[in-house]
Formats: sequence, C-alpha cells, structure tokens
Amino acid sequence: MRVLLVVATALLAAACAQGGQTAAAGSAPPAPVTSSAAAPSSEPPATTTTTPPPQPAPPPQPVTVAGTPCEITNGACISLSSQQTWLIANGAVTYGPVPITSGRVGYETPPGMFAVQYKVRDEVSREFNNAPMPYSVYFEDGGIAFHEGSLEVPSHGCVHLSHEAAVTYFETLSQGAQVQVVG
Repeated sequence: MRVLLVVATALLAAACAQGGQTAAAGSAPPAPVTSSAAAPSSEPPATTTTTPPPQPAPPPQPVTVAGTPCEITNGACISLSSQQTWLIANGAVTYGPVPITSGRVGYETPPGMFAVQYKVRDEVSREFNNAPMPYSVYFEDGGIAFHEGSLEVPSHGCVHLSHEAAVTYFETLSQGAQVQVVG
C-alpha cells in the first residue's frame, strides 16, 4: 500500500510539473464529441433580434410667451420690429411692454439669444464721446446693452429705455439671465 501511495504521489507531481495535465503519459487528449448527422427539424431556425437602446425624448417645442414674440422663460424679450421689450419670469410677462429705440442703420442691434454678462450703474461710452449710459445691462460680446437713453433717437446698437424701465431692468436682470432679440 505504501508503494502505491508513493507511485501515485510521483505521478501527481509529474503531472503538475507538465502544466496540470493528469492524463497518463503518452495518451492523447480526449477528442471532442461531434454529431455526424443532425436530426431534421420542422421549426424555422431561431433568429436573434437586437433591440436598440431607448433614445431620450426630443426636447419640447418652444412656446412663445403670451403677448411677446419670444420663447425664453426667464429674462428679457426685445422686438426690433415693434420697438418694445418685456421682462419675463417663469414663462409669463412680469413687466412691459415698454418702448425702446434700438440700433440705427449701420449699427443694428443684433437678433439672437444672449445672456446678461455684467451690469454697470454709471457707465459712459468711451467709443462715443463719453456719452452717458446709466443702468447698463450688457448682454452681447460687442458691447450691446440695455440702458437709459433717448426714445426718439436710434442708438449705436444698444437698447435705449426710459429712466423707469432702465432702473427696473437693472434691478431685475442678473448675470446669466436670458435675453432674446427678435426681428
């Protein structure tokens, strides 16, 4: 019995040294089992269909704020064609319409979607002979702002407001607020 145990231990050690194969030396590995003839089937072959992952819902269609030509939900709306502006909060008009003057020929106020960048209470235009621009609310990279100004004379691109409206816009609009300018 002791001899058999020694032989079995020696064979096991040799097998481990060869990469874990436990078959006897010189024997071939077992052949894979294959079927020589498949049984006929009356069912069609199974097909695999892949369902694409669900896509996010499309964004909701823009809704024009009642009484304005704009689609923003919070900020200021400007209509160049009617020369009016409104303040909007939570999708409803909170102030306006109030009259404006906008850019004259060659200095047109640009249409588009903007955001308030910064505000300056006692601003002057260095470009136009230190013209006063009180209560300036800048919303466009080219220096376009809401500010108190003439409601009779077109501007050099800014949106002129009455004193009361300029103060209201200055106090209401904060950095990042939406500004939509429509033609």
